[in-house]
Amino acid sequence: MAASDRRLPSVGTPVVSGGTVRRLVGRVWPPAVVAAVVIGCWQWFVTTTGVPAVILPAPLDVGAAGFAARESLLAAAATTALTAAIGLFGGTAVGLVLAFAMVQSRTASAILHPYLIALRIAPLIAIAPLVFLWIGDGVLARATLVTTMTVFPVAIASVDGLRTVPEEYTDLARSVRAPPARVFLRVRVPAAAPSVFAGVKLAAALAVVGTVVAEFLTLQSGLGYRLFDSAEYLRTSTTFATLVVLTLLGLGFYLVPAAVERRLDWGDSSG
Repeated sequence: MAASDRRLPSVGTPVVSGGTVRRLVGRVWPPAVVAAVVIGCWQWFVTTTGVPAVILPAPLDVGAAGFAARESLLAAAATTALTAAIGLFGGTAVGLVLAFAMVQSRTASAILHPYLIALRIAPLIAIAPLVFLWIGDGVLARATLVTTMTVFPVAIASVDGLRTVPEEYTDLARSVRAPPARVFLRVRVPAAAPSVFAGVKLAAALAVVGTVVAEFLTLQSGLGYRLFDSAEYLRTSTTFATLVVLTLLGLGFYLVPAAVERRLDWGDSSG
């Protein structure tokens, strides 16, 4: 084949390899098949038994209700996503700061660890009245509640990761007289990254759950309010459609830090 006949990708054009596509398909098709089977069985059960739609609507009815309420559902999802994102960012930032302090100082660890556990044990519904009294019941207050839920997994996972760095890594860094700050940033932090991301992924799922609980308590906006409103008036199809949107939102929140972790590829020792 002549050189002029070869078609090369232009500069800046992303090239997707066959292996990448196969890996993506391999991840997607098993849950997609299970979802299709569940939806098919659900539709068959509702059709054959004649169960009232107010008890269990058919998937087609859920889809129709979701399409009819698409604008309000998207607006509610945007509000929930904003609250969850602010809370997750705050919880991750505070959790990382606390983790670094606990690893660097045994005194700080002794002081902070019991309070972290107490914060995790305290139910969100018990803290909410105080937060609403101090801050109000807007997005900031709901995000503050989400922050209280997400601090614990990020902090504890980060502490475990930072404390389990192989000694040979730190010994090698010290052997070349690396300053303590450089050892911490260049050795401990990359080695602990998988644990940190594990905590952030757990916190991302909790952020959506916490946001919905906070929206249940305030009954102002968001998917939590939509769930309460549709269930109260027995609009079961809309309730199911809202649950689908909420599930997709939670999945998206989980996949974002997972994608960042894969992109950074901390586990690649050759990099």
